[in-house]
Amino acid sequence: MNPQKPTRKPTSKSNVNEEILPIRLNKYIANSGVCSRREADELIRAGSVKVNGKVVTELGTKVLPTDKVQVKSQTLSIEKYRYILLNKPKAYLTTVTDPQNRHTVMALIKDACPERVYPVGRLDRNTTGLLLFTNDGTLTKKLTHPRYGIKKIYHVVLDKPLAGTDLQAITKGIELEDGFIKVDRIDYITDGKNKNEIGVELHSGRNRIVRRIFEKLGYTVEKLDRVYFAGLTKKNLPRGKWRFLDEKEISLLKRISSKE
Repeated sequence: MNPQKPTRKPTSKSNVNEEILPIRLNKYIANSGVCSRREADELIRAGSVKVNGKVVTELGTKVLPTDKVQVKSQTLSIEKYRYILLNKPKAYLTTVTDPQNRHTVMALIKDACPERVYPVGRLDRNTTGLLLFTNDGTLTKKLTHPRYGIKKIYHVVLDKPLAGTDLQAITKGIELEDGFIKVDRIDYITDGKNKNEIGVELHSGRNRIVRRIFEKLGYTVEKLDRVYFAGLTKKNLPRGKWRFLDEKEISLLKRISSKE
């Protein structure tokens, strides 16, 4: 199927109106929040997608935002992308729903926007700090995929001073039950005056990875706070509060996630 051409051709590149440009059908479906692009391709192949009332099975099809796109009789619309940064407090689960009716992070951003947004990755129930929410599925996958090595920095408070030998051991890397792990950087905070407080930089997104590193060496993490995530910081964002990312921050995230 050939898409309808825009009725007016822009006179210059700077005047291009992105809203009238055709996009691939699978991207349109993914942007509507129904599924991923790969899953959209499967729906197209199966004949489950209609454009302006006609079944489309060609994967390379492009559509305009003004076209009527239906998946299994459901009419789709492209959602506006939203990017929300939360400074997560303790005692909240990073999940959309909880069968035990415990507090979830979704309650903290309730009514922030009409679009459905989801947490990017997760923080443990008692871990505090930066947590990003978005409905941009492509960005979410890149920010959580190990291939892109997204930088994270944590402020760790231990139950006892971290011995220098253990700091060196973590620097060299240690073996956990799910494999070898090596942080990118680790050091004492406040010039080592308080050796209970540690700064840890790493790219791994493995479950409870920071806590498990210290538990392996006989320490208990009393406080764990993510202070940096993919170029974002907690500056001017009190605990429990959220804000929308500005255009500069969104561009930064997309640049970071585009690096391989």
